[in-house]
Amino acid sequence: MIDPYQALGVAKGASDKEIKSAYRKLAKELHPDKNKDNPKATERFSDVTKAYDLLLDKEKRGQFDRGEIDGEGNPTAPFGFGGGGGGYQRSPGGQQHDFGNAGADFGDIFEGLFGGGGGDSSPFGGRQRSAPPPKGANVAYRLKVEFIAAATLQKQRITLEDGKTIDLSLPKGVEEGTQMRLSGKGRQGPGGNGDAIVTIHINSHPFYKRDGDNIRLELPISLKEAVEGAKIKVPTVDGPVMLSIPAGSDSGKTLRLKNRGFHGKSGVRGNQLVTLMIILPKKDEKLAEFVKDWNPEENPRAGMGV
Repeated sequence: MIDPYQALGVAKGASDKEIKSAYRKLAKELHPDKNKDNPKATERFSDVTKAYDLLLDKEKRGQFDRGEIDGEGNPTAPFGFGGGGGGYQRSPGGQQHDFGNAGADFGDIFEGLFGGGGGDSSPFGGRQRSAPPPKGANVAYRLKVEFIAAATLQKQRITLEDGKTIDLSLPKGVEEGTQMRLSGKGRQGPGGNGDAIVTIHINSHPFYKRDGDNIRLELPISLKEAVEGAKIKVPTVDGPVMLSIPAGSDSGKTLRLKNRGFHGKSGVRGNQLVTLMIILPKKDEKLAEFVKDWNPEENPRAGMGV
């Protein structure tokens, strides 16, 4: 039976940030795409994914820390005792097998002492209960999403292990490593189907860069556009828009296009931050002749003390 803290290699008091960092490192190392001939790595990847999912769920993490559930998320024996070998045992194939509950039901002991009872009797006067049948194993998937699709929350199609396809709606706040749980889409088991756990990987883009919920873009402009100002077409994840360049703009000046970034968890959308980059022509004899005799009085490095 896995211990989620040991599976991820983190301390019991680890923060969410530390847990995410440990998971991303292990997921990259153990992913089935990189270990097609290594079933042990695939099994460990599944363990790591389950551990990550449990520890980021505050309620389940608290239950595990208190001994109310095990590393698989299943209820433990009363008061955290295993009770003579009852509960669940993990097989090499990753499935769970129910070996019954050979230990005493302490809740029913108290019922017997204080006038409760009924049902099948035990040597202690209480009832013995069998553990619920386990669900099937969860199945881990890795979904690559294009940068623009992630920013605009375009639906993504994924093919499951059984060959069925599902159109996923990306959640607000989606980012690298975001996990989506598809209830009942895992493998079959005596107690019902497990879940599908989809981990999102966002592909990089040739000229957009993510900065939190904002998107940064370095925009090339001509010297004429920088000096005189201009209205130019600018690419965004939602399609091109017109942007006004103020006259006398310098390279490095940043302009903002509101609500053109990623969708945040709160529902508020980030912005696109456009940084101007003046590009000089490689060969322009008129420009070269002009600057040859041009001696501006202003020192552009005066603020640096030189």
